[in-house]
Amino acid sequence: MAYDNADLLPDHPTPVIDLAKALTDQQRQSLETELTDFEAKSGWKLRVLTQYDRTPGLAVKQYWDLDERSLLLVADPRGGNLLNFNVGEALFALMPRTYWVELQTRFGNQYYVKDNGEDGAIVDSLAAVEFCLNKGGCQVVPGLPEEQWLLTFAASILGGLVAGFAAFPRKEGIRVAWNWLLLMAPLWLLIFGFFGLAPILTRTSDLMPLAANCLGFLTSAGLAYLIALKTLPKPGSAKIS
Repeated sequence: MAYDNADLLPDHPTPVIDLAKALTDQQRQSLETELTDFEAKSGWKLRVLTQYDRTPGLAVKQYWDLDERSLLLVADPRGGNLLNFNVGEALFALMPRTYWVELQTRFGNQYYVKDNGEDGAIVDSLAAVEFCLNKGGCQVVPGLPEEQWLLTFAASILGGLVAGFAAFPRKEGIRVAWNWLLLMAPLWLLIFGFFGLAPILTRTSDLMPLAANCLGFLTSAGLAYLIALKTLPKPGSAKIS
C-alpha cells in the first residue's frame, strides 16, 4: 500500500499530481492550465506525476485513461536520473526512442537538476516535447547545451588537425598535397561534419555555434599545416612514407 496506493489520487481531474512537492502552488496551477490547453488544441495528453516515498502506482493509468497518444512524466529523485517517461506508441511515430533517451539524460541528470531545480527540469522537458509535437515531430531534442557545443567544437578542431596534417606537401613544387587531403577526407569530414556540425544543424538555428565551429576547423587546419611545414622533413630531404 505504501508503494501502490490509489487513495493518493486527487478527487478531481488534474493533469499534474505533485506528491513530492517539486512544484510551487503557482507552478503547479500554471502547468495544469498549460497542459489542459495543449490537450484541447492538439489532442496530445501530457501528464506529470512527482513522487518520493509514496506513489499511486499503476492506478494513474486508469485515473488518466492513458492511451497511445499519452505521455506520462514521472519525476522521482531516488534514482540516478530525476525523469522517467512512459511514452504512448503514437508518440514514437513522431519522436524515436533515441529522442526520449536524450530528453531524459539532458534534463534529468543531476547537474541539470542542481542548476535548474526539479521544477525547472520538469517544465523544460515538457516544453521540449510540446515544441516538437507542434512542429510535427523531432529526431533529436531541440536546443544546444553548452557542454554539447564544447564537444562539437572539440570535434571540429580535431577534424581540422587531421585535414591540416593531411595537406602537408610531400613532394617538391607543390603547396598542398591535395591527393592526401582527398584520401583522408572520409576521416576529417566524418569528424568535422558528423560530430562537429550535424549536432548543431539538427538542434538549433543559431549561427554563432556554427560559425565558431567552422572557424575552429579552419584555424586548427592552418596551424596543423604550418606545424607540419616546420617540424616534418622537407620534401626531397628525406623520404616520407
